[in-house]
Amino acid sequence: MAALRSGPGATGPRRRGLPAAATLLTVLLTCCVRYSAQTDKPSNIILILADDQDVHLGGMTPMKKTKALIGEAGATFMNAFTVTPLCCPSRSSILTGQYPHNHEVRNNSLSGNCSSIQWQKGPESTAFPVYLNKQKYQTFFAGKYLNQYGKKDEGEVGHVPPGWDQWHALVGNSQYYNYTLSVNGKEEKHADSYEQDYFTDLITNRSLHFLDDRSPQHPFFMMLSPPAPHSPWTAAPQYQKEFSDVKAPRGGSFDKPGKDKHWLLRQPVSPMPKTSLTFLDNAYRKRWQTLLSVDDMVELLVKKLESIKELDNTYIIYTSDNGYHTGQFSLPIDKRQLYEFDIRVPLLVRGPGIKPNQTLQAPVLNIDLAPTILDISGVNLTTLNVDGQSFLSQMAPTLRNGTARPFFLVEYTGEGHEKTDPECPKLGPGLSQCFPDCVCEDAYNNTYACVRTLHKEHDLQYCEFADSESFVEVYNMTSDPHQLENIVKGNSCRDVK
Repeated sequence: MAALRSGPGATGPRRRGLPAAATLLTVLLTCCVRYSAQTDKPSNIILILADDQDVHLGGMTPMKKTKALIGEAGATFMNAFTVTPLCCPSRSSILTGQYPHNHEVRNNSLSGNCSSIQWQKGPESTAFPVYLNKQKYQTFFAGKYLNQYGKKDEGEVGHVPPGWDQWHALVGNSQYYNYTLSVNGKEEKHADSYEQDYFTDLITNRSLHFLDDRSPQHPFFMMLSPPAPHSPWTAAPQYQKEFSDVKAPRGGSFDKPGKDKHWLLRQPVSPMPKTSLTFLDNAYRKRWQTLLSVDDMVELLVKKLESIKELDNTYIIYTSDNGYHTGQFSLPIDKRQLYEFDIRVPLLVRGPGIKPNQTLQAPVLNIDLAPTILDISGVNLTTLNVDGQSFLSQMAPTLRNGTARPFFLVEYTGEGHEKTDPECPKLGPGLSQCFPDCVCEDAYNNTYACVRTLHKEHDLQYCEFADSESFVEVYNMTSDPHQLENIVKGNSCRDVK
């Protein structure tokens, strides 16, 4: 992949202040993080955010270089979750460190507040890049930002969110070719040439050029957000024949009826027709193919950091905005559901103070990314209005003291269409993401909140739906890890025993 260099893009509530002694201790501890033992400069940070990459169904299998260069060189979190399993609200939670009910981005639509003017004037103006900029970090963004970013009447490409020095953001949702970028507020159109336009490689190349051009006197933060493995699943030419024998995993809840589940899970045909199985196997294989270019991205970044002597002073975080499913409970392909395959995400981190080959069990959420990044940068976390907490203490206990959370929240606000899908008239209005055979993946009343615990003694998930039934789902995750049996006595919250 050396040719990449000449390819695309070569051109919680606020808390009161601490007492003086405690404040001094906080400053001293912060210095331990910001200034690594090998250098007198503050630590650099890179966040790589994949799009729709599951971990529950083998989504990290193609990422051999990433697992070796980040996971084996640092920490792999076995229980990392998104607080909402959909791109725009999840990314908004990553940027703000807040639950969706606080940043108020509900789904991928403008009406759901995705990259709306309300978002721009509110949560975006205090997202973590703003604080990094104040800490004299050189900030760089390349890739997908939010699904409705750059749209008409919402600032278009001229809107560059505060805190970013270099801005190379995709207009709209994930694409690999034939897309438009906002490059520091100016429109840049791309076509279908692999050498010039393949989006994953363009992100890689522009990040490498940023590292060449940065000022060595100040630390840097990079957020790289490739399209993979999101649809349309267009792999680089050299990878389009990989994994030819791979099929979606058939174990666990694959093609099982959604018994005793919310009505949206009860409507798919089970077992699925052969056409659906062929479709989702194709999707599964293509998703893996697209990830190979992301794996190359990680390798090239690590090599570049080595060559400029910044690797030992850089935290590299790899994760995804949400999980994914391919055939679980006979749902073809998507996310948006409350189950493990949609809410679990990969999380690997390497950097100063993190011992290699760690496998960590404590639950970590995507709302923890912002406070962790700001903790590394030296920001006093007690001044932040975030719901998450820094997980630096989990992977580098010599730098921080901290405790794991006993439980957490997962929430989602369903997205539907006012008009009935003409292909599925019997289902009525209020649905979206409908596939052949009238299997719909989302609806207005696919709106839920779940409390999840993660203990050997009581590993449980309790969920309530905001619908006319007040439907409830409860799972004993210890005895039923695939969530096959809803153990609630009845179907509404009043029936819970």
